[in-house]
Amino acid sequence: MAVVDRRQQVIKAAAKSFSLFGYKATTMDQVAKIANVGKGTIYTFFSNKEQLFDEILHTVILEMKNIAEREIRRDKPFFDNLQRVLDALLEFRSEHELFIKLSQEKREFGTPQAQEGLDKLESVILSYIEREVEYAIGLGEVKPCDPKVVSVVMLKLYIVLTSELNKLREPLDKEQIKSYFRLFLAEGLEQKQS
Repeated sequence: MAVVDRRQQVIKAAAKSFSLFGYKATTMDQVAKIANVGKGTIYTFFSNKEQLFDEILHTVILEMKNIAEREIRRDKPFFDNLQRVLDALLEFRSEHELFIKLSQEKREFGTPQAQEGLDKLESVILSYIEREVEYAIGLGEVKPCDPKVVSVVMLKLYIVLTSELNKLREPLDKEQIKSYFRLFLAEGLEQKQS
């Protein structure tokens, strides 16, 4: 078996272990067992569990970036693109076992590494939104504003509309979410063309 294949085998096994058991409960022994390699093989590629975890996060982040790039249509308005990207990323996040396990571990045990992993993933989403806000400002679709502040507000509002609100009432459908998103943001941010 080639060296690259073993490395990929270890990464795949680690992703499975972190998804099943979380950060805290994953051990190098478990990863070795799932990968069907000796523990020494893991240390050939990764010096510790933290480095292995970072590699898994890096892979997930690349997947998220690919999803976002795939959803952007430069011929469409900013808010339509933003809605599509957020829908796709939040769907990916809700279906990806690693996100679910890290969120659960953070809630139940307060594991710092789980929080750091979730923070890294949120940071990628925020920087992406920030770049898109800057782009829209450049096109005159969005009023001049601080893209960093706006990106945080947009993401938090979207999370509230798509999940947090579900604890208080019936879930909103996609059209209602889009309508409220536009009500709260677009009508205040959208640059009126004359």
